[in-house]
Parts: sequence; structure tokens; C-alpha cells
Amino acid sequence: MSVYYDMECRVDSRDVDLFNQCRPSAVLGLLQEAATRAALALGVSGPEVREKYGCLWMVTRNWVELDAPLRWNDRLTIRTWHRGASGVSSYRDFDLYRDGKPIGQGVSVWVLVEADSHKLFRMKNLTEFNGTDGGELKKSIRLHRVVMPEQFDGRHRRDMRYSDTDINGHVNNIHYADFACDALHLEKLGQGNFVRSFQIGYISECRAGETVWVDTAVRGTELYARGEGEDGAERFDCSLTLEPLPDRS
Repeated sequence: MSVYYDMECRVDSRDVDLFNQCRPSAVLGLLQEAATRAALALGVSGPEVREKYGCLWMVTRNWVELDAPLRWNDRLTIRTWHRGASGVSSYRDFDLYRDGKPIGQGVSVWVLVEADSHKLFRMKNLTEFNGTDGGELKKSIRLHRVVMPEQFDGRHRRDMRYSDTDINGHVNNIHYADFACDALHLEKLGQGNFVRSFQIGYISECRAGETVWVDTAVRGTELYARGEGEDGAERFDCSLTLEPLPDRS
């Protein structure tokens, strides 16, 4: 059995922003689709783990790094593999290629939770992962909580709506990137730059009808956003790094 899965895709007009750059949320959407297809190939897709193990997949952290911005109509290959099953979480790695050349990489952390109780499921019980990890391809990158600045510059309200939700009934992970970029006014800060890297941590679920307050901070090329519910509990943390556009990008 192959230790990795390749997905061919294209950046389409729905993915790009006013600078003709693939939005961070759209990049996450492409990686999520590649992960979903890889899971289907292994027999551990959402419906399959729900039926066999009574569990749901949940992503807890995402990290992406790009060498240059992705543009409309770019044709990509996304190669992905998992790092094996241990403890209560599993890492999934990604390499991105444009026209056959490396253009970026990504890492995500996933957990399985019992559908009814949301109790964590021990990954060692996921037998489909045995012998199917990425082998020598596996990255050494480990993801931890984003270290937030001591003070924030702004506070923005974001209401959770129907269009934010996914099949599990909560806000889909890719939308948190939009919440952060909107609150940080990337339409201004993004001029002449691209998002070189970003990381998002999902601390607590959000659902349609809830309100999240997004605190933001700008420290040079380092941008930060933190979401809190109306009860004051943290919902997500996010950091982005901007970089000037490379020549002829």
C-alpha cells in the first residue's frame, strides 16, 4: 500500500483574493480535501470511522508555509501522508508542488472523538493506520499553541452563521483563517506582501448562532489573532507571517 496520497488540483476563481493570491482559508480547504481523499483511500473517512468506531475526526492545529503566493489557475499537486497512530492524536504532513516544483508544505494535527461523548479515542485502536504511515517522508515539525503578545491592538465581533458550518455541525476549521484575516484587515496589510506562513489552533468548538470576539495584534510582519466566546473562553489562536512579494510572483 502506498505511504502517501497525491491529489491534483487547480486554484480557481473562488480561492483568490483582491491581490490574486489564494486566501489562507482556501489553502486550508485544498489541504483538507487532500486529507479527506487520503482518508478515503485508507478506509478511515468520516463516515467510515463513524460506522466502525463511533467516532468523529477533528483537527486541532494547522500550519502552512509557502515559498511564494499561489495564484488563480495554478495547477498543484498536494502530496500527503500520516505519521502513524500513537496516543490520542495523529500528525498529517503535506508537500505542495506547482508545475512539479516544491512551493510549500503543511502539517495538521488530528484527533478522533467519540461521537456522543466527545471523549478522545486512542489512536492505537485505529488498525487501518498500521503500516501505512509516510515512512522516510515524515516531517519532524511539531505544533504547539501560538504564543500570543501581551497586549492586543484591536477587537472585532464575528457572528457564526449557517455558511460557516460543516457536516459535524460546528464551524469548519478553514473559516477561522477568514475570521483572523478579516479582523486583521489583510486587504490593507496584504498590499505588496503575501502570507508566507500561518498557524491556527482550534481550542473550543463554535456553532452557528454564537458570537466570537477576535482580538488582533500587529508586530511588524508578525500578525496575531485570538478568538473568544461571549463567555470569555478561548476558541482559537492564530499567527501569520507576511513577506514582501518575490519578483515576478
